[in-house]
Amino acid sequence: MKKAGSSKPGNEELFKWDGKPTFGQALPLALQHVLAAAVGCVTPAILVANAANNAAGGGTVDMGLLIQMSLVFAGLSTFLQLYGNKFRLGSGLPVIIGVSFAYVPTMTAIATQAKDVDTIFGAMIIGGIIAIIVGLSITQIRKVFPPLVIGTVIFAIGLSLYKTAINYMAGNSANTYAVVVEQRGQTEALVYGSWQNWLVALVTLGIVVALNHYGKGILKLASILIGLVCGYVLALFFGMVDFSALSTAGWFQIPKPFAFGIRFDISAMIPLGILFLVNSIQAVGDFSATTSGGMDRLPTDRELNGGIIGYGIGNIVSACFGCPPTATYSQNVGIVGSTKVVSRKVFTMSAVILTVAGLIPKFSALLRTIPQCVLGGAVASVFASIAMTGIKLLVSEGLSPRNTTVVGLSIAIGMGVSLSPGCLNQMTASIHQALHLEIVLEELQEIVNNTFASSPVVLATIFAVLLNLVLPKDKPETN
Repeated sequence: MKKAGSSKPGNEELFKWDGKPTFGQALPLALQHVLAAAVGCVTPAILVANAANNAAGGGTVDMGLLIQMSLVFAGLSTFLQLYGNKFRLGSGLPVIIGVSFAYVPTMTAIATQAKDVDTIFGAMIIGGIIAIIVGLSITQIRKVFPPLVIGTVIFAIGLSLYKTAINYMAGNSANTYAVVVEQRGQTEALVYGSWQNWLVALVTLGIVVALNHYGKGILKLASILIGLVCGYVLALFFGMVDFSALSTAGWFQIPKPFAFGIRFDISAMIPLGILFLVNSIQAVGDFSATTSGGMDRLPTDRELNGGIIGYGIGNIVSACFGCPPTATYSQNVGIVGSTKVVSRKVFTMSAVILTVAGLIPKFSALLRTIPQCVLGGAVASVFASIAMTGIKLLVSEGLSPRNTTVVGLSIAIGMGVSLSPGCLNQMTASIHQALHLEIVLEELQEIVNNTFASSPVVLATIFAVLLNLVLPKDKPETN
């Protein structure tokens, strides 16, 4: 039976893993995957760099280099997944790897506290090791992270990102724009929360939402990118765009190891380590969705093991070059399910485009000119969809009294502690005194706050796992 979209002679090669479609057939589909991944690839780098540089006594993180590494290692990590399966270092499945939004709340909290990103990369190495262990023992570990727990964690991640979206839509509280007021011929500051910021952000968001619901084909798939471009053009009219970084950027740059440094800090390793554990389990869902949607089968144990091990190794290597944590991209999984295109040649071309784009500093400098309010409007729907993905998982498990207790308490404690600065200080002081710890109290409090209170994700995960283990299981209904 001929597959949908295969009316053109030779199109059948697109639907085979080892198919050999022509360059003309493969390129548009490869670009489609790049468009779907591009904004998600670079936005976390911008958010994390801003968090470090805008902190009190801010750091000097090179945002352009961070964006470059995000693109380069998105491409290289995708290559590893496509071709590393022969050595169990990849899944051998049609997936795209990119920098994950799931880590953004925790990374921004770490970057704000440290005023740098070196502790993030140190924690990534530990997280990569955790992922490798998960890959080697996925069957046993999955039992502790059923869909109920995974859904709770994803829901917590989505909720924690809302503050970032609104802050950026309003223009970022740590940022102002110098704009020329044409009518009066003078320069004034465009401050946080100004009507111009909100107008540009809402127009950007409106275009993204409209294309998502009314657009078809490439208009729907590239809705975020199109909304971002339209918002960028509108921002030009308000004088929000600063091209100074573009003029000084070079044309080609090879990645340099340890350009941002690496530092191991327990307060960064624990929260990111937990997220690596959760995302390793979540990757099983993405691999399964890819094979069921594009290949009409479930992934084999070898594909799952290799995919998660490759995920861990990819993050260890990319940490040494300054790329934030990566993961499988669900939006690209969705494209596979809708088009049924699984040819490795298509995904190889996507990986090449991402890698080459990352080697061109001019390109990353252009991305740095995107105003904060445009970025906020473009990603608000992404953050909302993350939370809703968690809710869908929870609903699929059923909202029984037991399940609502697991979810409700985990989210309440995770969000409540993160919204109550200093609430753990006195307890930490009591533990410090009772155990006669040698570490300075202020340092211990900083570690505890950075680990458990900087983001709701860690505590929500811990409580979801514990409650799911200790609460009695629902009894099956009897007729």
